[in-house]
Amino acid sequence: MWRFSSVPRRISCLFPLRKARTLRHFSIFLVKHSTVWPASVRASPVCLRLPRLAEVSFSRSFRKNATSTLDFPITPITVTDIKQYLRSKDIPFHDGYSCLHAPSIFLEPTEATGRDVFTLFIDKTTGQFLCKETLVEGSWEDLQDCMEVMRQDGRSSLSPNVLLGYPESPEEEEVRVMELREVQRIWSASVSFSDLLDEEAQLVKTMFQMAKVTNATLKRFGVRFFKPTKSLVFPWFGGRDSSLRGLKLLTAKCDQDGSVTYADATLPKPSAYHNLFGLPLVGRKDSEVVLTGREVDALAVSQATGLPSLTLPRGVSCLPPVLLPYLEQFKRVTLWLGGDMTSWEASKIFSRKLGLKRCSLASIPASHKSIVSFRQLRDDVYGELANTELVAGVKWGRFPDLNKILKGHRKGELTVFTGPTGSGKTTFISEFALDLCSQGVNTLWGSFEINNVRLAKIMLTQFCMQRLEDNLEQYDAWADKFEDLPLYFMTFHGQQNIKNVLDTMHHAVYLYDISHVVIDNLQFMMGQENLSVDKFAIQDRIIGAFRKFATHSSCHVTLIIHPRKEEDDKELQTASIFGTAKASQEADNVLILQEKKLVTAPGRRSLQIAKNRFDGDVGIFALEFNKSSLTFSPPLKGKNKLRKVNGDKSDTPEKVEKVEKVEKVGKVEKVEKLPRATKAPKVEKGPARVGGKGAVGGSAKGSAGVGGEKQKTGCEEG
Repeated sequence: MWRFSSVPRRISCLFPLRKARTLRHFSIFLVKHSTVWPASVRASPVCLRLPRLAEVSFSRSFRKNATSTLDFPITPITVTDIKQYLRSKDIPFHDGYSCLHAPSIFLEPTEATGRDVFTLFIDKTTGQFLCKETLVEGSWEDLQDCMEVMRQDGRSSLSPNVLLGYPESPEEEEVRVMELREVQRIWSASVSFSDLLDEEAQLVKTMFQMAKVTNATLKRFGVRFFKPTKSLVFPWFGGRDSSLRGLKLLTAKCDQDGSVTYADATLPKPSAYHNLFGLPLVGRKDSEVVLTGREVDALAVSQATGLPSLTLPRGVSCLPPVLLPYLEQFKRVTLWLGGDMTSWEASKIFSRKLGLKRCSLASIPASHKSIVSFRQLRDDVYGELANTELVAGVKWGRFPDLNKILKGHRKGELTVFTGPTGSGKTTFISEFALDLCSQGVNTLWGSFEINNVRLAKIMLTQFCMQRLEDNLEQYDAWADKFEDLPLYFMTFHGQQNIKNVLDTMHHAVYLYDISHVVIDNLQFMMGQENLSVDKFAIQDRIIGAFRKFATHSSCHVTLIIHPRKEEDDKELQTASIFGTAKASQEADNVLILQEKKLVTAPGRRSLQIAKNRFDGDVGIFALEFNKSSLTFSPPLKGKNKLRKVNGDKSDTPEKVEKVEKVEKVGKVEKVEKLPRATKAPKVEKGPARVGGKGAVGGSAKGSAGVGGEKQKTGCEEG
């Protein structure tokens, strides 16, 4: 964010201003597990008792109002608006892949002589601008203000210093100076590979899986070795003077079983580390580039192909739009992010930002026509067959029974979640999303029912698993860790228009590569629509819009919908979801939080998976609510029985497969009983029935009863 030095400007921003409050410590992130080192390497002194990165520990400012709230402008900027404004000011421009290119207003006409004058890049989606020559950057409103100043004063250009950043607080300035001092200390203490003994240099290369990378390549990229922590040091040179702005340290540690764990740390913090590693080596006339997810890959690709190779600062997790102007000059971009499904999905998402026509995914064009042949899908199909666990999605750490049924959390799906009023839907789904967010799933929360402060308080309590009201001295420590999660909140509250919500979601996906959106709840978006239209038709249109967004944006959408009013002694079914059948038809997954309101003992609540389009498994398992930590957890060992339901749609009784947990020689094993036919349960007052392939309800024939006085629930003993 910027303030104008000569005229007052309109403040239109996504994030509120943040004031420094206290200090926090730098953290290291676990990034990868790879293959086993050779015995000769494991026995070497370099691998023995590797110290932690305590020596690169430093403090940085903790910001009191650092909640990442996403507030979309009331009138969002479109590329048409930007083009019309530039034409009205007689400013020439031409279309780029992700930016508009215009002459820089921060260069004197004499300075632009003999060089490309189109050095001002304006993001087509956000309006953010960057002058590559002077490195002046700012918002679309900043650029408009600059244009007005030029017109009023009759100037042909403006000084690069016309835009001033907001002044730093003493704490922020102290932290920045401390970071720069630490960067210089580590860089000065690190050594070039050519200064190491040949045996030691080769050993270090083997540790980091770059045995064939030559010292000349490492020197060209400026890579050094920091002996105190046995780390590779990757420099970040930037600014108008190409000075050293930051570092990334990559450390390898050999575990007792011979596996290798890699950890990386950046100076400054990851959110401010925008280093395209290898950028200083790119020439003005280079038209082809390879983008990698790891610095080591960039070294290997550059040495083997001779092509310019760059590394994204956050790997496959995010492609910050602020880096897009530096990639505009390339007519061909090859995404070399890795061979697993996570990297494959990230490559396809990034290619949309960069421009599909110029991107290739490991020699396969990223763009597809409306009709494709199997030849174009062949590698995708092979990837799913060869990576079944990764295809299943991200596993939950707090809900192992959910993994057994849903298999994982997958991008591009729509989950509908419902439950009785007051049963804890928001509390459960916040832990559900927090579990995934803690594993690196970029999450956007749209809470229209409760405000963001209260929601953040609930999630923080679930994160630390304790009541912070009784331990306020621990608040800063837990808040520091919670702040590092890739978690964002919309600032909407109460009834909202679906168009504004979708615009914000698209904006968040572009800026932060969001892969999970939680909407709580659908009913708050129906009040802003035309009252003359049938409410069920409105709901169907909204659900269709979310379904389309999830598919096209490769983003998982979890949609909370209130149920119809049911009697207290009846369990919910898919037919209980408010509205027409479109919600359950469009959804890939249907989750129902069941609650026995007349029961106060443990086992009152259970989670039912009523639909699972991925592989058809449905079932139900018990939940227990811990009031002090606001968490739902599986029941104690020995009391939990997971019921999986598999069946067809015929009128014959279904086959119910029970999976029991049996302790044997200190190890829990699964013992599957042979499927046996069960008699159709007697229809009593208020039973809920689980049918095959996620269908819930229907007649008593061909269904296994769940609930009722004489029926066994998923948490009862057999």
